[in-house]
Amino acid sequence: MHAGEVHKGVGGPVATPVVQTSTFTFESVEEMKRWAEGRSKADIYTRYGNPTLRVAEAKLAALEGAEAALVTASGMAAIASTLLTLAGAGDEIIATRQLYGGSYRLMRDYLPRFGIRVRYVENDLKGVEQLVTARTRALYTETPTNPTLRIVDLRRAAALAGRFKLVAVVDNTFATPVLQRPLELGFDLVCHSATKYLGGHSDIIAGAVAGRRALVEKIRQTVIHLGGSLDPWAGYLLIRGIKSLEPRVRRQAETALRVARFLERHPKVARVHYPGLRSHPDHRLARRQMDGFGAMLAFDHKGGLAGARRFCQRIRVFLLAASLGGVESLAVLPIYTSHYKMSAKELADAGVAPGTVRLSIGLEDPVDLIADLKQALA
Repeated sequence: MHAGEVHKGVGGPVATPVVQTSTFTFESVEEMKRWAEGRSKADIYTRYGNPTLRVAEAKLAALEGAEAALVTASGMAAIASTLLTLAGAGDEIIATRQLYGGSYRLMRDYLPRFGIRVRYVENDLKGVEQLVTARTRALYTETPTNPTLRIVDLRRAAALAGRFKLVAVVDNTFATPVLQRPLELGFDLVCHSATKYLGGHSDIIAGAVAGRRALVEKIRQTVIHLGGSLDPWAGYLLIRGIKSLEPRVRRQAETALRVARFLERHPKVARVHYPGLRSHPDHRLARRQMDGFGAMLAFDHKGGLAGARRFCQRIRVFLLAASLGGVESLAVLPIYTSHYKMSAKELADAGVAPGTVRLSIGLEDPVDLIADLKQALA
């Protein structure tokens, strides 16, 4: 709540001021020279740093238990900058196969252009040992996965990365540091789409990286030079969202479990993807690794794509919209959004069926949400 902020003196602001400026002044040419030589920490240009953004970074570091944190213009800016810092031409990355579609397309379509090879393993991490080469630089994973909420054993992943001297990176967006703290389990870096739960109000695009200071500062230089910096006003809204993160996530997760149980009993639902259910294949692992099961879930409609489309056309309380993690409940078809332009095999590898519907549970009354699902499925 207070990390990064200074509250002192009569008339001091309680809310973090927004330093809405692109550039900063120097008192002298000598001071400018000191900055150029790396002997001054003065602000010069918001792409390099900004007081408002530093408060957001201090809060993120506190949440994740990290030495340092970095905010970026989007979640994909955070992930791309991280991977481009860790690997270069001729290097390799090992990644679990079930990833957010944007992350997967980055690895499939863009990293090879830089000479970076990505090799995939399943969520159980079997075969990592056989894939490691002298040029492998990082092990990248995501848990819970988007959109089918599979769970990766983070302790095992961190141990494998440590054994082969790889940098362990995880996308912690779905769980948030409220429910899962990968750095405590041995990971080096945690990435977030801060657009989602950290912001929490569907009104910003932002990303974040937290972890060991030496690595975070290297990634910061990549962000500076590639231009993926966050705007100070978005940084202020991120700070605001972080302050209510825990009560929002706890309430949303409670509602999600009620919704998942309702869907599991519905005759038109073939399968519910939610780690809080005993029927979920990773339920026991989620119980060991997470402090709650989160507010994201998905279900497979028995009517396939046609049934899922009819459902999405009928919802009234849920909004038909991409993204997740806000106070409003959202529904979306992954094959048209996060996993569009993926082959049938790629969709199958990701666990996405034509009739898969992803739900992001907000802060509405659970009775209203379940009533809306009931009428939409009727």
